[in-house]
Amino acid sequence: MAHKKDKSNEKKGKNGSKAKEQDYPELNYEEVEYKKEKLSKDFYEEELTKLQEELIKLQEWIKFTKEKVVVIFEGRDAAGKGGAIKTITETLNPRFCRIVALGVPTEREKTQWYFQRYVAHLPAAGEMVFFDRSWYNRAGVEKVMGFCSNEEYIEFLRSCPEFERMLIRSGVKIIKYWFSVSDKEQEKRFYDRLEDPRKRWKLSPMDVESRNRWVEYSKAKDEMFAHTDTKQCPWYVVHADDKKRARLNCIHHLLSLIPYEDLTPPPIELPARKEDKSYVRPPITDQTFVPDLY
Repeated sequence: MAHKKDKSNEKKGKNGSKAKEQDYPELNYEEVEYKKEKLSKDFYEEELTKLQEELIKLQEWIKFTKEKVVVIFEGRDAAGKGGAIKTITETLNPRFCRIVALGVPTEREKTQWYFQRYVAHLPAAGEMVFFDRSWYNRAGVEKVMGFCSNEEYIEFLRSCPEFERMLIRSGVKIIKYWFSVSDKEQEKRFYDRLEDPRKRWKLSPMDVESRNRWVEYSKAKDEMFAHTDTKQCPWYVVHADDKKRARLNCIHHLLSLIPYEDLTPPPIELPARKEDKSYVRPPITDQTFVPDLY
């Protein structure tokens, strides 16, 4: 994808293509609202199965060629980053793919080089690493919430492109996704989390405060893109108001960025199991079982 010449007049469209502001005259920031019919459950699961089969082929190719792949997921709170990562990784071999979701830095980490704690989680040969938020925290939440100084923020914008170019030169492939969600959809998801005890842990005081700083986050995202959306390491925007479409589009796009080959091994033939009549099992009463309540 070419580097933007006029960042104030362009936004990302589908598949990384450009969309000009005149195409969406009502928009001030990244939100693009698509009014489409919801995907049927059958169609979604059918397409997802096909894509997940391709993801397995991709992983086998990465293992064989010893590639190193980093996929970064950024976006507003409740944009669907975690769900997309879970969908991508649920059928992959966890020995060769890892999810990194770091918490608040420790007092010791705060004194380190900013990128240091992220470097420790970069992939080895044959691995994929998925960052659920990444070093871009400094350009987003830290900037908006005042968790870093202005000097630290400016230094990040200056050094981040160089840091990523250094990783690319060392053989690490970096893919960056920004999940774009509208304010209306984010609000709906926040209320869903409040009402569902299984999701309540996802709503933190920081998320609540972010509601009051929507414009500040938009400005921070625009500034981040202006400095880090480079030709060598571009951002790809995923329209995320529809979770199912967002996941399918993201997986399809991810597969399109890596020219993998199908290295699926031939089917394994299971031989007949040999019987050993000399083995005597201990009494079943010697074992402790989980109660059959269901």
